[in-house]
Amino acid sequence: MARTLTFLFTLLTIVACGKSGGGSSADSNGSKLRSNDVREASSVPSGALNFEVNLKLDNFSPKQEEKIQTAADLIKKVVASEEFRTAVLNHKYRGKKTFVDNEGLSNAEIYETIIEGSEELMPGEDNEMDLDLEVFNRSDDTVGYTFPDEVTVWMNARFINRNTPAKVTTNMMHEWLHKLGFRHAVSKTVSRPFSVPYAIGYIVARLAQKFH
Repeated sequence: MARTLTFLFTLLTIVACGKSGGGSSADSNGSKLRSNDVREASSVPSGALNFEVNLKLDNFSPKQEEKIQTAADLIKKVVASEEFRTAVLNHKYRGKKTFVDNEGLSNAEIYETIIEGSEELMPGEDNEMDLDLEVFNRSDDTVGYTFPDEVTVWMNARFINRNTPAKVTTNMMHEWLHKLGFRHAVSKTVSRPFSVPYAIGYIVARLAQKFH
């Protein structure tokens, strides 16, 4: 019964993740960066420069796999950029530097959380995006989805096939941010695009266009 309720709730979340896409870090000396250090530093921390994307792919065609790998390379370039750091730190909602559904974290702390790469189901700061991806085929507008208690992220072949690698990064980052513990409203509210998964997914896709 509990599993059924979870599934029904997630189906609602799937719809919510449809058309729209999808701590501290170490410096070069190995010391921890505080939030103020991240805000005031003149360059990105080494954890961002060394950020990796670790993929496990299931049921992807060779062409789809190539596109996902290209998207992963773009994500690494984006996260390592000063533009990404600046965009996250300066993101605003209603005139304030904040995100909606931010789990009580400041913009600097959200940036640090991304760089640390410690997923809820695979804890440990490794400066890495760990994504277990599997393809599904549906004709609706569900771009991708995941379950809170599973590491797998499912991606709709329909959108992989028709989107550019830069646009695919949106869904990959969006779903991975769920794995870091960030949520958003189930329904399409005015504020939902400013939530961490949506807003940062948009930032990554926009910057990925510059690196592609």
